[in-house]
Amino acid sequence: MKKLFFTAAVAVLGFANVTAQEEAKTFGFSEGDLFIEGMVGFNSSEDKNTEEKASGFEISPKLGYFISEDLAIGGMLSFESAKEEVAGTDTADQSTFGVGAFARYYFLDLGERFKTYGEFGVAYASQDDKLNDYKVNAIGAGLDLGINYFVTEKIALTFGLKNVLSFASAKADVDGAEAVTEFNLGFGDVSNPFGGNAAFGILFKL
Repeated sequence: MKKLFFTAAVAVLGFANVTAQEEAKTFGFSEGDLFIEGMVGFNSSEDKNTEEKASGFEISPKLGYFISEDLAIGGMLSFESAKEEVAGTDTADQSTFGVGAFARYYFLDLGERFKTYGEFGVAYASQDDKLNDYKVNAIGAGLDLGINYFVTEKIALTFGLKNVLSFASAKADVDGAEAVTEFNLGFGDVSNPFGGNAAFGILFKL
């Protein structure tokens, strides 16, 4: 009887150990998880025929909370800078600060470590035009697509396509200015207050 009890105990402990190892190797999210994510985007173009150059970059930190295994909600901040020049003369020098909220849904696992998602966000942005000395205030919404690659249980690399579908309404802070609305399917340009480019980042699961 003692031998049988000892064998059963070893089996239970062995099963518990295997289960713990499997759980330790689980990548992804669970209800109640928090994450911090920081993304950076950059673009640059040059047209030698017209001597036009354009460049821009964006930094956007986010904080998210999983209300279910696949769905997270959260808040975000962003800072963008965009510059353009023609024949060595600056034609645009803009900086943008934004704040908003998002909902992210994970819909497909590509293997154990790759998690793909769609993200819908709404935001307010204020853009400062340094050359023309005026500001543009904008509200908008956009759909992003992205993928996380889990390097460890807690750390994932992120690649995203920003604003593959977007809408924005912007108005310059000058007398007589009218609101300008824009709808995009695809990618925007560096003068768009809500971006529209590929971005890379890192995610920390708390």
